[in-house]
Order: sequence, then structure tokens, then C-alpha cells
Amino acid sequence: MAGERAGRAGGLLIREAQPSDASAIWGIIGPVIRAGETYTIDRDISRESALAYWMDGGGHCFVAEEAGVVLGTDYLKRNQAGGGSHVANCGYVVGEAARGKGIARAMCEHSMQKARELGFAAMQFNFVVSINIGAVRLWESLGFAIVGRLPDAFDHPKAGHVDALVMHRKL
Repeated sequence: MAGERAGRAGGLLIREAQPSDASAIWGIIGPVIRAGETYTIDRDISRESALAYWMDGGGHCFVAEEAGVVLGTDYLKRNQAGGGSHVANCGYVVGEAARGKGIARAMCEHSMQKARELGFAAMQFNFVVSINIGAVRLWESLGFAIVGRLPDAFDHPKAGHVDALVMHRKL
């Protein structure tokens, strides 16, 4: 797939990830997984298993890069099989040095467009950690609504048990 320019000054390129991107992707998702503050992935998962989950999880994996440097990554897949396969699910991680620059927004906008092109009718985030305020605000600004709250569902390494949110929007 040819790369696609996202609407952002400086030429952010969002493209399908290649096997050669694995080290850059691990450099972004690894610290987030190890921190254990936002994803329900085992903090001790191996590099190989984490990359398989992220890059080969039954959907599409993308990277956001600028001037040849990978700044963020996301995946897009079916949320459920069978009767739930018309709803997309995504995950996003931006490298620490690139946060706060609109990259997650650009990746989400890109994935919503791709999801539409792939025939999905909606997008759902199954488990947004409620104290991840930046993510909650971003998803709400992009039209996602909180449609469910899972009390004390996430064991945050610093805050203890906190709620997780289910967020949804039609495409």
C-alpha cells in the first residue's frame, strides 16, 4: 500500500507497517507495555509476542512517521467475529518524545477513514483506562461516546484499581 499523507504540518506520513518497522514499533510500544498504565497486555510479555499481537493480530498495522522517523503506531481490526464483525477496534501508541503533537489524532482520523473503506459501520474501544484523561478527551473530541463503565476493572500500577471505559462511535 502506498503511503498516505495525513493533514498535519511537517509532512506526517501514515502508512502500513512493514516487517522492517518491528524495531521502531517495539521502541514505541515496549515502554508503554512495561509501564502497565494503559493497556491490558501482560507487562512481562516478550518482545516477539508483543510484536505479534500488535502487528499480526488479524488486521492492519500502521506507523506514523516524519522525515523517516517512526513516531507512533496503531492497529485496526475487527472488534469481534461473526455478528460483531462490522465494528472496528484500534489501538494507538505515540512515542514519548512525540506526544502532544497531534499524532494520535492523525492516526485515529486515518484509522476511521480506513475502517470506513473496509466496510466497518462503527468503531469501539473496549478498555480505555478512565484516568488516561488525555486519551478520553481526544476520543471524545473525535466523536466517541462513553457507552459503558467497568468499575475497578484495571489494576493501575500507581493508582490501584480504576475504572475502564467502553467508547464507541458510528462511522
